[in-house]
Amino acid sequence: MINYLEGKLVVKDPTYVVVDINGIGYEAKISLITYSAIKNLDAGKIYTHLHIKEDAHTLYGFAEESEKRRFLDLISISGVGPSTGLMILSSLSPEELQQAILSDDVKTIQGVKGIGLKGAQRIVLELKDKMKKEGLLEKAGELIPSSHNTLRSEALSALTTLGIAKPAAEKSIDIILKQHGQQIKLEELIKLALKRA
Repeated sequence: MINYLEGKLVVKDPTYVVVDINGIGYEAKISLITYSAIKNLDAGKIYTHLHIKEDAHTLYGFAEESEKRRFLDLISISGVGPSTGLMILSSLSPEELQQAILSDDVKTIQGVKGIGLKGAQRIVLELKDKMKKEGLLEKAGELIPSSHNTLRSEALSALTTLGIAKPAAEKSIDIILKQHGQQIKLEELIKLALKRA
C-alpha cells in the first residue's frame, strides 16, 4: 500500500496532482481542499489511498491526513465510491461536512451533486458517532486569486472532470463570476457552480 508520496509537484490541477519522485511521475486524484493547500507549493507530501478495481488502480491524494481519514470514512459507506467521496470533499469543507452530520442536516449533504436523500441520510447515520468522537478538522489554506481567464478555465476543467456537462458548467461559472467578480477563490467558484449545476 502506498501511504504517501513526497517529491516535486510537477502538475497541480483542481482535480489531480502529479508528484515526481526520482524521475517517476505519480498521478493522484485530489479534492479542491487539497488543491487549495498545494497550489502554490513546488514540492510536498501527499497522503494517498490506492483504490483497486478490476479495471483500474487509482491513487487518491490528500494534503492532510485528516482529510484522508474523512475520505476513508465516506467510502466505507455502502453506495459511496471514491468519486463521490471526492465530490463531497470538493463541495463541502471537512468542517461543513462535520457540522452537517452532527446537526442531522441531510439537506446540505443532499445538495452535493450525485447525493440523493437516502445517500445523505446514510452518511449522517453512519458517520455521526465517529464525528462526535473527533475534534474539528484543520482548515485548508487559502488560494491567491487568479486572473479571470485562468480562473474560468481551471474551474471549467474541474467541473467537467467531476461530471458536469460543459455547457451547464460554463453557464454556472459565468453567472457566478458576474455576481462575485474576479476576486472569488477557485475552490469557492467551483463549490458554487456545483450547487447550481
